[in-house]
Amino acid sequence: MTDIRMIEAAAGRIAGHVRRTPLLHAPLLDRIAGRQVLVKAECLQLTGSFKARGGWSAVSALDPQALARGVIAFSSGNHAQGVAYAAAKHAAPCVILMPSDAPGVKIANTRAFGAEVVLYDRATEDRDAIGATIASERGLTLIRPYDDPQVIAGQGTVGLELAEQAHKAGVDRAAVLVCCGGGGLASGIALALQARAPGLTVRTAEPQGFDDMARSLASGTRQKNAALSGSICDAILTPTPGELTFPILSRLAGPGAVVTDEQALHAVALAFSHLRIVLEPGGAVALAAALFAPDLPDSVVAIATGGNVDPATFSAALDRFA
Repeated sequence: MTDIRMIEAAAGRIAGHVRRTPLLHAPLLDRIAGRQVLVKAECLQLTGSFKARGGWSAVSALDPQALARGVIAFSSGNHAQGVAYAAAKHAAPCVILMPSDAPGVKIANTRAFGAEVVLYDRATEDRDAIGATIASERGLTLIRPYDDPQVIAGQGTVGLELAEQAHKAGVDRAAVLVCCGGGGLASGIALALQARAPGLTVRTAEPQGFDDMARSLASGTRQKNAALSGSICDAILTPTPGELTFPILSRLAGPGAVVTDEQALHAVALAFSHLRIVLEPGGAVALAAALFAPDLPDSVVAIATGGNVDPATFSAALDRFA
């Protein structure tokens, strides 16, 4: 089980291989939200998202024999790129299982890192079964996108950085809004903040219709989404909360926030207009919640989790809202 010692160890392994991302502030966003809004820009991370942290943490923890055999991961794109980047740097073979409707830029970037990409239909095919078959046939180590202790530890390094940055900014009590699919980032940050900044409380943020974590936290049991596709927030569409992540968030997180696709697109435009950062819709959900969700405290931190957006989607957001 992931704990603060694992997160600190992951921080040591990833040091020098990923970026320390900034904590940004734009007063005009405060005015729109009616509260102080700080934004940790993981969209500026290597590979374009926080997933580089978990990917490096998991790959770097493997023994030499496992590295030589190679790794496999399944992802809509950001975890794919994070694992592919880490595998390439460790000279490990890498297979990535991706949904066929993933943004083209993510598929192309994953291949550019040297990974073998296998596409599947997320609405009709079982990615777990496909991944398990390939892993067994080739002797590959499966690196899960969120239900992996080392991945959670790597994502938790965001929380270590945030604890220091928020304290320097004079923010010791706040809600920390985290874009949430399976919950790897949110649970890692929650563990880190429990140890380093207990006044900062994680709140998950999800798109409407795919709010399985919010519903699970409210009910106390893991809930499933009715559909596996149908939102522009492709980066955070998962069937159900993780088996490892849900107990952590049940213990440490506050109620989940839910936003519409339109609010996510609006947040993409506002992030560019006021912070000059590029976000994908799924990576902007936490900022959308910070700006538009009710029942939040006077200070919030939004984790801007990814910027791997197709040009057409980004252009559409700017045309509508900028």
